Amino acid sequence: MTTTAASASPAAARAPTLQRYGRMLGRYLRPQWRAASALALLLLGSIALQLLVPQILRRFIDAASVSAVSGGGIDAAMLADPVWWAPGGLAGLALLFLAVALVTQLLGAGATYAGAAVGWTATNALRSDLARHCLGLDLGFHKTRSAGEMIERIDGDVTALSDFFAQFSVRVLGGMLLLVGILTVLWFENVWIGAALTVFTLLELAVLARTRAIAVPATTLEREANAKLFGFIEERLAGIEDVRANGGGPHALQRFLVPVRTFFFDTRRAWMLRSVVWLSSYGLFVLGSLVTLGASIQLVTIGAITLGTGYMVFQYMVMLQAPIEQITQQMQHLQRAGASIGRVDELMRTESALPVGAGRSLPGGPLDVRFEGVRFRYADAAPGTPPILDDIDLRLAPGRVLGLLGRTGSGKTTLTRLLFRFYDPDEGTVRLAGVPTTDIALDDLRARVGMVTQDVQLFQASVRENLSFFDRTISDERLLAVLHEVGLGAWFSHLPEGLDTFVKAGGGNLSAGEAQLLAFARVFLEDPGLVILDEPSSRLDPVTERHLERCVERLLRGRTAIIIAHRLETIERADEVMVLDAGRVAEHGPRERLAADPGSRYARLLAAGRGSDGERHRTHPDLMELA
Repeated sequence: MTTTAASASPAAARAPTLQRYGRMLGRYLRPQWRAASALALLLLGSIALQLLVPQILRRFIDAASVSAVSGGGIDAAMLADPVWWAPGGLAGLALLFLAVALVTQLLGAGATYAGAAVGWTATNALRSDLARHCLGLDLGFHKTRSAGEMIERIDGDVTALSDFFAQFSVRVLGGMLLLVGILTVLWFENVWIGAALTVFTLLELAVLARTRAIAVPATTLEREANAKLFGFIEERLAGIEDVRANGGGPHALQRFLVPVRTFFFDTRRAWMLRSVVWLSSYGLFVLGSLVTLGASIQLVTIGAITLGTGYMVFQYMVMLQAPIEQITQQMQHLQRAGASIGRVDELMRTESALPVGAGRSLPGGPLDVRFEGVRFRYADAAPGTPPILDDIDLRLAPGRVLGLLGRTGSGKTTLTRLLFRFYDPDEGTVRLAGVPTTDIALDDLRARVGMVTQDVQLFQASVRENLSFFDRTISDERLLAVLHEVGLGAWFSHLPEGLDTFVKAGGGNLSAGEAQLLAFARVFLEDPGLVILDEPSSRLDPVTERHLERCVERLLRGRTAIIIAHRLETIERADEVMVLDAGRVAEHGPRERLAADPGSRYARLLAAGRGSDGERHRTHPDLMELA
């Protein structure tokens, strides 16, 4: 079973970037309607004042021209004249211009701040939804993608949208409103001027619309190259010890050149194609400015308009540059965002291979486990490959402990993954407490099944957060009780900051035994009805192992358990033993009965594990084959 993208309708598949962006923008801005309303008011106020400024300048220039033609100059008598300081006087107009300009800047700054706050809140919500969606996808999805690629998909693509989210309403919507306002004023001033600049604006926007989609495919390749680069770096950093120990540094650097070279060329190509939009827009604007300036000079010369009106027309033409440039820049951002939107859409439309079931709950106490004719093959397996699990039948009564043996690749780990419903079987049914796992709510299923493995995953966070998996509802008293229950009381008493003590990434400041006991503490907190142990003590020294064994005894008490065994000592606490061979049940029965049967595989393994003196050897080659 594989994770697949949800099939979209043809109309949705052909939806342009702006339409998809509009849907996304509406979805994440709707909860912020109050902040968005305040932003709209700030934008409208700023635009209205911007349209007023050229009108003030026209009146000032015309008034100054009349004064100059009449031979008057600015002298002490004029400065003392109250009319000069009146709202319609030169000084009054100058003061009004300064006041309007100041308020315009304040409103513009407020709109930019509000737009950034609204935009970042929206993209943080999108990032949260995307991360939650990916965490809900099946394990097959995550196995086919590196951690670096997922970081780029969830954080990198959304970050590429952040600036566009933050500036879209202020720059694009505000720019469009300013354009409409300027053209409306010009139409009222002079029909021919208004018509000419309207044609120019439409031509400019048509060129933008024509060139906008040029760089989207290239930008998509750029984002993909970036994801592959992050994935490569993450994989090499994760294996840095093995790379260094085996002298693989030069080879890793040589391989590093491939994703870096791809990223460089794809990024350069995308940047060059995005520049086409800016160059075409700027060239048209230069041409339009020259035509407008020449026409204004001609109209003033023949007396068709006043000098102030001519300046006002040219000023409005200059003002057209700002919103058009803003729209142009945002269109370039849209090209980058368009690729991210497509990738985010694709990820959000990806459905888990695990369909949502009836959402049933599991009872408390130890769980009954059943496998009924289970057959399973990994989706990425080569054609013709035998199934990992083939016709598995198993009944494990509540409170019983099953020891699971088998060579590497026999299906032991896969069997336990089906119990967590990381995958669903291709055929047959897995039941817990008589309920098919496909009908159990996933949260309830994974809360009632616990696992401890050899490889403990610890986070770069506090002891409290590592124990509770960042669940703040768990009280400190409960955490402390569990730490003492697993035998970490003395260790906790020496922590400098108690539960707030910081744990390094991967548990770098903890011993292997302390890390394993923390993993046991996590399971105790969940109080599951089924526990799966993947030989958690196999890498510990004998003293720490004996301490851990006591913890295992407490954990298994009153619970159903499956122990994946790599050493026969571990099986001695099992009630039943099952041996897997090539995905099939080779042997299953009570441990004591199988041990007493000389013809059973388990009895032969016990015999092979003893030396001539009857002592059991931990490192017998035949036993190591079972790991």
